[in-house]
Amino acid sequence: MTDFFTMQPGETAAPLPPGPVLCTGTAGMRRIHRFFLWAYGEAPGLVRSVAPGDTARAAYVGEVLGNFDKVLHIHHEGEDLLMYPQLEERAPACALHVGQMLAQHKAVTQRLEHIEPVRLRWMETADAETGRELAALYEDLSAVLHVHLRREVTEIMPAVDRVMTEEEMNAVGQHGIKKFDKKFMVAYLGMVLATNPPADRKELFKEIPAPVRLAYRLIGRRMYRKQYSTLFPGRAIPETL
Repeated sequence: MTDFFTMQPGETAAPLPPGPVLCTGTAGMRRIHRFFLWAYGEAPGLVRSVAPGDTARAAYVGEVLGNFDKVLHIHHEGEDLLMYPQLEERAPACALHVGQMLAQHKAVTQRLEHIEPVRLRWMETADAETGRELAALYEDLSAVLHVHLRREVTEIMPAVDRVMTEEEMNAVGQHGIKKFDKKFMVAYLGMVLATNPPADRKELFKEIPAPVRLAYRLIGRRMYRKQYSTLFPGRAIPETL
Protein backbone atom coordinates (compact mmCIF):
# COMPACT_ATOMS: atom_id res chain seq x y z
CA MET A 1 0.00 0.00 0.00
CA THR A 2 1.40 3.40 -1.02
CA ASP A 3 2.07 5.78 1.83
CA PHE A 4 -0.31 8.76 1.70
CA PHE A 5 2.63 11.11 2.18
CA THR A 6 4.12 10.45 -1.25
CA MET A 7 4.91 13.24 -3.68
CA GLN A 8 2.66 13.23 -6.74
CA PRO A 9 3.74 13.82 -10.36
CA GLY A 10 4.41 17.50 -11.00
CA GLU A 11 5.08 18.31 -7.35
CA THR A 12 8.55 19.40 -6.26
CA ALA A 13 10.05 19.75 -2.80
CA ALA A 14 11.42 23.02 -1.49
CA PRO A 15 15.21 23.32 -1.84
CA LEU A 16 16.96 21.67 1.09
CA PRO A 17 19.09 24.12 3.10
CA PRO A 18 22.65 22.97 3.84
CA GLY A 19 23.52 21.52 7.20
CA PRO A 20 22.37 18.70 9.46
CA VAL A 21 18.84 17.73 10.48
CA LEU A 22 18.01 19.65 13.66
CA CYS A 23 14.56 18.34 14.56
CA THR A 24 12.00 15.61 13.93
CA GLY A 25 9.28 17.92 12.65
CA THR A 26 8.39 15.72 9.68
CA ALA A 27 7.54 12.76 11.89
CA GLY A 28 5.40 14.89 14.19
CA MET A 29 3.59 16.52 11.28
CA ARG A 30 2.74 13.16 9.75
CA ARG A 31 1.13 12.10 13.04
CA ILE A 32 -1.17 15.09 13.41
CA HIS A 33 -1.97 15.11 9.69
CA ARG A 34 -3.14 11.50 9.90
CA PHE A 35 -5.67 12.61 12.49
CA PHE A 36 -6.95 15.43 10.26
CA LEU A 37 -7.25 13.06 7.30
CA TRP A 38 -9.35 10.73 9.42
CA ALA A 39 -11.46 13.46 11.01
CA TYR A 40 -12.43 15.17 7.79
CA GLY A 41 -12.81 11.91 5.92
CA GLU A 42 -15.45 10.98 8.51
CA ALA A 43 -17.10 14.41 8.86
CA PRO A 44 -19.54 14.22 5.91
CA GLY A 45 -20.75 10.79 6.98
CA LEU A 46 -21.18 11.91 10.58
CA VAL A 47 -23.43 14.74 9.43
CA ARG A 48 -25.43 12.35 7.25
CA SER A 49 -25.78 9.93 10.16
CA VAL A 50 -28.13 12.37 11.90
CA ALA A 51 -31.79 11.81 11.13
CA PRO A 52 -33.74 14.97 10.21
CA GLY A 53 -35.10 16.53 13.38
CA ASP A 54 -32.77 14.67 15.75
CA THR A 55 -31.45 17.81 17.38
CA ALA A 56 -29.84 15.92 20.27
CA ARG A 57 -27.52 13.98 17.97
CA ALA A 58 -26.98 17.00 15.72
CA ALA A 59 -25.85 19.00 18.75
CA TYR A 60 -23.46 16.24 19.81
CA VAL A 61 -21.98 15.60 16.37
CA GLY A 62 -21.82 19.33 15.66
CA GLU A 63 -19.91 20.00 18.86
CA VAL A 64 -17.34 17.29 18.03
CA LEU A 65 -16.91 18.64 14.49
CA GLY A 66 -16.60 22.16 15.87
CA ASN A 67 -13.75 21.00 18.10
CA PHE A 68 -12.06 19.40 15.09
CA ASP A 69 -12.43 22.68 13.20
CA LYS A 70 -10.92 24.62 16.10
CA VAL A 71 -7.96 22.24 16.35
CA LEU A 72 -7.33 22.55 12.61
CA HIS A 73 -7.51 26.35 12.70
CA ILE A 74 -5.16 26.65 15.67
CA HIS A 75 -2.77 24.12 14.13
CA HIS A 76 -2.46 26.30 11.03
CA GLU A 77 -2.28 29.46 13.11
CA GLY A 78 0.73 28.05 14.99
CA GLU A 79 2.48 27.26 11.72
CA ASP A 80 1.73 30.71 10.31
CA LEU A 81 3.19 32.41 13.38
CA LEU A 82 5.97 30.11 14.51
CA MET A 83 7.12 28.02 11.53
CA TYR A 84 6.67 29.64 8.13
CA PRO A 85 8.21 33.07 8.90
CA GLN A 86 11.24 31.32 10.40
CA LEU A 87 11.58 28.99 7.43
CA GLU A 88 11.38 31.84 4.93
CA GLU A 89 13.95 33.89 6.85
CA ARG A 90 16.42 31.05 7.36
CA ALA A 91 15.96 29.40 3.96
CA PRO A 92 15.03 32.15 1.46
CA ALA A 93 15.06 29.67 -1.42
CA CYS A 94 11.92 28.12 0.10
CA ALA A 95 9.90 31.35 -0.33
CA LEU A 96 7.84 30.06 -3.27
CA HIS A 97 6.80 26.93 -1.39
CA VAL A 98 6.07 28.94 1.76
CA GLY A 99 3.76 31.18 -0.27
CA GLN A 100 1.93 28.17 -1.65
CA MET A 101 1.42 26.65 1.79
CA LEU A 102 0.16 29.93 3.25
CA ALA A 103 -2.29 30.25 0.34
CA GLN A 104 -3.55 26.75 1.10
CA HIS A 105 -3.95 27.71 4.76
CA LYS A 106 -6.04 30.70 3.65
CA ALA A 107 -8.23 28.41 1.53
CA VAL A 108 -8.81 26.17 4.55
CA THR A 109 -9.62 29.16 6.77
CA GLN A 110 -12.17 30.45 4.27
CA ARG A 111 -13.88 27.07 4.24
CA LEU A 112 -13.93 26.85 8.03
CA GLU A 113 -15.49 30.31 8.20
CA HIS A 114 -18.17 29.21 5.74
CA ILE A 115 -18.81 25.98 7.64
CA GLU A 116 -19.28 27.50 11.10
CA PRO A 117 -22.64 29.29 10.70
CA VAL A 118 -24.07 26.34 8.77
CA ARG A 119 -22.90 23.92 11.45
CA LEU A 120 -24.37 26.04 14.26
CA ARG A 121 -27.71 26.34 12.46
CA TRP A 122 -27.81 22.60 11.79
CA MET A 123 -27.06 21.83 15.45
CA GLU A 124 -30.23 23.69 16.43
CA THR A 125 -32.56 22.45 13.70
CA ALA A 126 -31.14 19.17 12.34
CA ASP A 127 -33.09 19.89 9.17
CA ALA A 128 -32.31 17.81 6.11
CA GLU A 129 -31.45 20.64 3.71
CA THR A 130 -28.92 22.23 6.08
CA GLY A 131 -27.47 18.80 6.76
CA ARG A 132 -26.92 18.19 3.05
CA GLU A 133 -25.26 21.60 2.74
CA LEU A 134 -22.98 20.95 5.73
CA ALA A 135 -21.97 17.49 4.52
CA ALA A 136 -21.06 18.95 1.12
CA LEU A 137 -18.99 21.70 2.75
CA TYR A 138 -17.06 19.13 4.76
CA GLU A 139 -16.48 17.05 1.62
CA ASP A 140 -15.02 20.11 -0.06
CA LEU A 141 -12.78 20.86 2.91
CA SER A 142 -11.62 17.24 3.01
CA ALA A 143 -10.61 17.44 -0.66
CA VAL A 144 -8.54 20.58 -0.01
CA LEU A 145 -6.88 18.97 3.00
CA HIS A 146 -5.96 15.85 1.04
CA VAL A 147 -3.75 18.05 -1.12
CA HIS A 148 -2.41 20.37 1.56
CA LEU A 149 -1.66 17.78 4.23
CA ARG A 150 0.34 15.68 1.77
CA ARG A 151 2.26 18.56 0.20
CA GLU A 152 3.18 20.19 3.50
CA VAL A 153 4.83 16.96 4.65
CA THR A 154 6.51 16.02 1.38
CA GLU A 155 7.57 19.45 0.13
CA ILE A 156 8.10 21.65 3.18
CA MET A 157 8.93 19.60 6.25
CA PRO A 158 12.32 18.22 5.10
CA ALA A 159 13.51 21.83 4.85
CA VAL A 160 11.94 22.71 8.20
CA ASP A 161 13.84 19.86 9.84
CA ARG A 162 17.10 21.57 8.83
CA VAL A 163 16.40 25.10 10.02
CA MET A 164 14.30 24.71 13.19
CA THR A 165 15.21 23.15 16.52
CA GLU A 166 13.24 20.54 18.40
CA GLU A 167 12.31 23.18 20.97
CA GLU A 168 10.98 25.51 18.28
CA MET A 169 8.90 22.75 16.68
CA ASN A 170 7.52 21.78 20.09
CA ALA A 171 6.35 25.38 20.45
CA VAL A 172 4.51 25.08 17.12
CA GLY A 173 2.75 21.96 18.38
CA GLN A 174 1.88 23.53 21.74
CA HIS A 175 0.51 26.74 20.22
CA GLY A 176 -3.00 27.49 21.41
CA ILE A 177 -3.31 24.39 23.56
CA LYS A 178 -4.56 26.47 26.51
CA LYS A 179 -7.59 27.48 24.45
CA PHE A 180 -9.01 23.98 24.81
CA ASP A 181 -10.74 22.33 27.75
CA LYS A 182 -8.35 19.85 29.39
CA LYS A 183 -10.89 17.02 29.25
CA PHE A 184 -11.34 17.55 25.54
CA MET A 185 -7.59 17.46 25.02
CA VAL A 186 -7.05 14.10 26.73
CA ALA A 187 -9.92 12.54 24.76
CA TYR A 188 -8.58 14.13 21.58
CA LEU A 189 -5.23 12.50 22.34
CA GLY A 190 -6.97 9.14 22.12
CA MET A 191 -8.16 9.94 18.60
CA VAL A 192 -4.71 11.07 17.48
CA LEU A 193 -3.15 7.90 18.88
CA ALA A 194 -5.80 5.70 17.27
CA THR A 195 -5.27 7.21 13.81
CA ASN A 196 -1.55 6.43 13.81
CA PRO A 197 0.36 3.14 13.39
CA PRO A 198 1.52 1.41 16.60
CA ALA A 199 5.14 2.58 16.37
CA ASP A 200 4.06 6.20 15.90
CA ARG A 201 1.64 5.93 18.82
CA LYS A 202 4.46 4.93 21.12
CA GLU A 203 6.77 7.70 19.91
CA LEU A 204 4.02 10.31 20.21
CA PHE A 205 3.09 9.17 23.70
CA LYS A 206 6.71 9.40 24.85
CA GLU A 207 6.86 13.04 23.71
CA ILE A 208 3.80 14.06 25.74
CA PRO A 209 4.36 15.63 29.20
CA ALA A 210 4.02 13.16 32.08
CA PRO A 211 0.92 14.86 33.63
CA VAL A 212 -0.92 14.58 30.31
CA ARG A 213 0.02 10.92 29.97
CA LEU A 214 -1.33 10.30 33.45
CA ALA A 215 -4.57 12.18 32.73
CA TYR A 216 -5.01 10.16 29.55
CA ARG A 217 -4.58 6.89 31.41
CA LEU A 218 -6.96 7.96 34.18
CA ILE A 219 -9.79 9.48 32.12
CA GLY A 220 -8.77 10.22 28.54
CA ARG A 221 -8.81 6.68 27.19
CA ARG A 222 -12.29 6.09 28.64
CA MET A 223 -13.55 9.41 27.27
CA TYR A 224 -12.16 8.62 23.84
CA ARG A 225 -13.86 5.21 23.76
CA LYS A 226 -17.19 6.69 24.87
CA GLN A 227 -17.01 9.42 22.27
CA TYR A 228 -16.09 7.03 19.47
CA SER A 229 -18.90 4.62 20.31
CA THR A 230 -21.37 7.50 20.41
CA LEU A 231 -20.22 8.89 17.07
CA PHE A 232 -20.07 5.49 15.37
CA PRO A 233 -22.59 3.13 17.02
CA GLY A 234 -21.82 -0.52 16.34
CA ARG A 235 -18.32 0.08 15.01
CA ALA A 236 -15.32 -1.57 16.61
CA ILE A 237 -13.33 1.01 18.55
CA PRO A 238 -9.84 1.39 17.02
CA GLU A 239 -6.90 0.42 19.19
CA THR A 240 -5.00 3.06 21.07
CA LEU A 241 -2.66 3.11 24.08
